[in-house]
Amino acid sequence: MSTVNDMAEMPVQLPSNPANAAEARGRYFNSGNAFNIKLPPVPGKIFTAEPTAAFALEKTDFINCDLSAEMKCPFPATTPLMLARYAVVKSGETLDTKLTNTASIWYVIQGKAVLAVGDEKAVLGKSDVFLLPGGVVSAITASEDSIFWMVGNDPQLMFDASMPITGEQAAVSFVHYPAGEISHQLDVVYGSNANAGTSGHALIFSAEKTEASRNITTTMTLSLNTLKPRSFQPPHKHNSAAITLVINGDPAYSMVADAKCAWSPWATLVTPPAAKHSHHNDGDTRAEFLIVQDGGFYYHARTMGFEFY
Repeated sequence: MSTVNDMAEMPVQLPSNPANAAEARGRYFNSGNAFNIKLPPVPGKIFTAEPTAAFALEKTDFINCDLSAEMKCPFPATTPLMLARYAVVKSGETLDTKLTNTASIWYVIQGKAVLAVGDEKAVLGKSDVFLLPGGVVSAITASEDSIFWMVGNDPQLMFDASMPITGEQAAVSFVHYPAGEISHQLDVVYGSNANAGTSGHALIFSAEKTEASRNITTTMTLSLNTLKPRSFQPPHKHNSAAITLVINGDPAYSMVADAKCAWSPWATLVTPPAAKHSHHNDGDTRAEFLIVQDGGFYYHARTMGFEFY
């Protein structure tokens, strides 16, 4: 048997003489081999087949934007801590939306439906946004064929083997942001001047429980970004991963690292953490895109790392 001289080449060490099961479960690494795991990077990606499939789907179901294979992740994930999905609810049918996450952020692409969350109900229409607490009995019943886009922190809870806390101690409550109110609030923002240090004209969504942090959930942020005609958002980066829904932009595109990602209706764009990226509107109308980030983690840890190039 060859002798291992370098700590980095040593295998995991087991307890030498455990006295009981609790001691036997211990494992030991060292400063050479504990930090040399090479995880696959989060790939930059624009999902275009998934929204096309959602519009063609003839049953009520979810369609995942799944990059778990590329990231060697043992559960569905779009980024290590977030999962984006399209949800289809056919007319007269009901989709069970009780999910294992802290919260999920939803956008109504098309259709009409009623959302029941515990004892509360909301009538949903095109361009509405709503925040759905995880682990709570909830369901969407459609009065016409409906398509939704949503992002939840399901992978975060899968990674940590956690379950959502419900009731008064829950991190979030159900919130409905009607399309008319969103349009009004966006017009207020769009009509204001932006200084050089502002990242464009964007509406940031928050909620009663998370108002102090200005996030929509404890870990996720949500913004409705705009680009004026024939304009672009300068190249920048941040340590949070971003998942973007294309709402309007013709023609428009994003640059992620050195790759051009052409926008198409309702496509989902993944921007890897710390990747240089920019957004460009070459059209004659205002571009709009909805961005979810796991930025709450980084704001709390004081490591957001936002900077322009």
